[in-house]
Formats: sequence, C-alpha cells, structure tokens
Amino acid sequence: MNDSTQYQQLKEKVIFITGGASGIGAAMVSAFLQQEAKVALVDIDAQTADLLISQLPSNVCQSIWFKAVDVTDIKALQDAIIEATAHFGRLDVLINNVADDTRHEVEHISPESWHKCMQVNLDPTFFASQAAFNVMKQHRCGSIINFSSITALLGSQQMTGYVTAKAGIIGMTRALAKEFGEYGVRVNAILPGWVATEKQLSSWLTKEEEQKWTESMAIKRRITPEDVAALALFLASDNSQMITGQCINIDGGRA
Repeated sequence: MNDSTQYQQLKEKVIFITGGASGIGAAMVSAFLQQEAKVALVDIDAQTADLLISQLPSNVCQSIWFKAVDVTDIKALQDAIIEATAHFGRLDVLINNVADDTRHEVEHISPESWHKCMQVNLDPTFFASQAAFNVMKQHRCGSIINFSSITALLGSQQMTGYVTAKAGIIGMTRALAKEFGEYGVRVNAILPGWVATEKQLSSWLTKEEEQKWTESMAIKRRITPEDVAALALFLASDNSQMITGQCINIDGGRA
C-alpha cells in the first residue's frame, strides 16, 4: 500500500476501465485495487493484461475481472459491461480510458482511416456510457469519467482525427452530465497533458520533445500515469459528489 489518499467510500465499489492493460489504464487498475475496490477491465491486448494481472498482489485476485475486447465492436463492449456487472453484482464507476493517438499526415487521411479513428477514440465513450447508465440509474448513483486530452484545446499537429475525437468527448461529457444528473449519475472528463507512459517514451516523447513541452509547463516535471490515476480516484469518490459536467486539465499548468 502506498501513502496516497485513501477514500473509504471506494472500498468494495466496482470500477470498469476500458484500455486498462497498460499506461494510464494500468496505473488506474492498481490505484483502485489499493483502495480495496473491485476492478473490471477490458483491453484488446490480452497478453499485456495477463502480465499486469500476474504482477498484482495475490490477495486481489478475487477483486479483478478481465475480458479481451475490441472496443470498436460496440456490442462486445456493452456486453462486457453487463457481464462485469453480473460478476461483481454492481457497477459504480465507468472510466472511458481507451484511445489510439497514432499520428497521421492530414493529406493522407482516408475516409476509412478517419472513421476508424472515431471508432476507437470517440464512439466507445458514448456507447459504454449508455450501457453503464442503464445500470447506474437503477441505483440513482454512479460516476462516469471520460478521457479527453489537452490536445483538444491545443490543436496538435499530425493528430487531427484524435484531436477531433477528444474535442467531441468534451462536448459529450457536458451533454451526458445534463442527461444523467437527475438520476444521480455524474459525468466528468480528465484532460491529461503529455503523460510519460512507456508507449509515449518509446514512440514520441523524445528528450527534445519533452524539453520543449516542459518549458511551457508551470510545474516542470514529468506527468506520470500515477498522477492521472490520483485524479481519477477523486472523481470516482464521494468527495467529488457535487462535481459533474467538468473537464479537468492535468498538465502541470501548461501555458
């Protein structure tokens, strides 16, 4: 157990995380398990998910549920939410984390690649929220946490499809907060800056790019997956019970 804040209300709560096998998703899996919550995760990469689960303490084995799911298969995604709810007997928090920030030159984006980008980065957020709401409204409580990105505010180059999808999630978050609020279900979004995940460090977050990015930050250090997971814990907990429809940057005060 680390020395992070303990939210007693999260004990025994059920958290469903998309894209939970690596990066920010994996950090959230660990963080919620440390809160003694129960975690259901889906990911297309079963091998990485199995590795993550194998590295967790043996005493949490009964508190984790995994299914390999391609989130572009909407039926499979919604069925997984139903199955996880049946497995644990409840659903308290949905975290729409899955994303693919592959870079593209604008002139090379085809209709097919554009729609594929939306099918990964935008559509699952809505349809997972729809399925989770159908469960949560019965108990008149729940927290849905969507992942947008500060690229939606910056308009980063070579990421037009991703930026468009993440901007859509901001609007979706605010709309769903109004739709779901009367049933006690909160909807918020997290907008991370450039988080130093293994994928980013091995692909795009070079020393040169990191230096340029850091120069624009008020707090000049790396943003870690654990930093983001700490915000997700707060938004999942009852400590944020009057926060909904909000889009919260976690970017070290990037200008």
